Parts: sequence; C-alpha cells; structure tokens
Amino acid sequence: MFLQTLDILGTIAFAISGVSVAMNKKMDPFGVLIIAFVTAVGGGTLRDILIGVTPVTWMTDMTYVYVIFAATVFTVIFKQKINYLRKSLLLFDSIGIGLYTVVGIEKGLSAGLHPFICISLGTITACFGGVLRDILSNEIPVIFRTKEIYATACILGGITYFLLRQLPIDDNIVFMIAGAVVISVRLIAVRFNISLPNLYKNERNRSV
Repeated sequence: MFLQTLDILGTIAFAISGVSVAMNKKMDPFGVLIIAFVTAVGGGTLRDILIGVTPVTWMTDMTYVYVIFAATVFTVIFKQKINYLRKSLLLFDSIGIGLYTVVGIEKGLSAGLHPFICISLGTITACFGGVLRDILSNEIPVIFRTKEIYATACILGGITYFLLRQLPIDDNIVFMIAGAVVISVRLIAVRFNISLPNLYKNERNRSV
C-alpha cells in the first residue's frame, strides 16, 4: 500500500510537470493531456514491458488514469498559482524522479532481479517519461543535457537504497530516504550549478 501511494504521488508530480511543459509550449487541451499522460506513465510502461508485466500497470488499474486526468485539470485551472512557485517545473520533476526511482527498484526486486538491474529499472522508470515529454515538446531530453544531473541522481538514490537495506531499518523509511536522496541531489546540483564533465569542451575551444 505504501509503495502504491509513492507510485500515485510520483504520477501526480510527473503529470503536473508534463502539463507545465505543454502549456509553456502553447499546446491545445488534447496536447496538454497527452504530454501529461506520457510523462506520468512512460517510464513505468517501459519498466513493465522489460520485466514482462503485461498488460502494463496503468491499463489494469484505472486509478492512474483518473489521477493523471485530475492532475491535468488541476494544473490547468491553477496554472498561475503553480507558476508563482519559482522553478515549479524543476520541483515537481525532481519529486517525480525521486518517487519513481524507488518504485522502479522495488518492482525489480519483486521480479527477483539483481540489484544492478533494479537500479537500472528505477532509473528507467524515473527518466523515460521525461524523455518522451521533451521529445514530443521538441526539446533535447533533460537526461541527455551536459549541464544536468538527472540519471546520476537516480543511480545515487538506488545505491543508497541497497546500502540502507543492509541495516535494521524499516522498509518504508528506506523508501523515503532513498527518494529524498534523489530529490536532494537533483535540486542541489541545479542550485549550485553542478554538472557532469563536458566531453566537448576542448572541441569548442579548438573551434574558437
């Protein structure tokens, strides 16, 4: 039940993130709903297909569809209030990847997979919806931008998850701490402009 709650919260966060991007791109209502939907369930869909869970989760539980629709309507109605929060898109996106990383890892464990594969599934769950959102919005996906710490945050959260599992800590607390690590790493990286090494720096200097 706790894991499903995290999944629903992640769905809400990513749906809001998708709506924000779509509205900034001046999409029509149908486009806004589609972007919200693919952002919210894109990663989970790929995860379920990879581990052989078919039909995928959102097709067998209409709660996700209702939640995405409600989050879309809420965000459209209260867009001005949400935009008032500085960097609201970053905040909801960070919450989404934090919650979805933990959910993806737990799904991998339930399938009896190796921890390395579980972390990969958590990263896919957290990132692929955003990749679809950015591609459909004609943007370079955040995960592929040299100045963004995105998948790295998910991986660090996944490592934290498995380290904490070695300690006598309640599973729910492990979920929350690991998710908080992902969110914190992402927000701190943006706040202090921390990024991965730029492979093309020397090439730009030579071209100048």
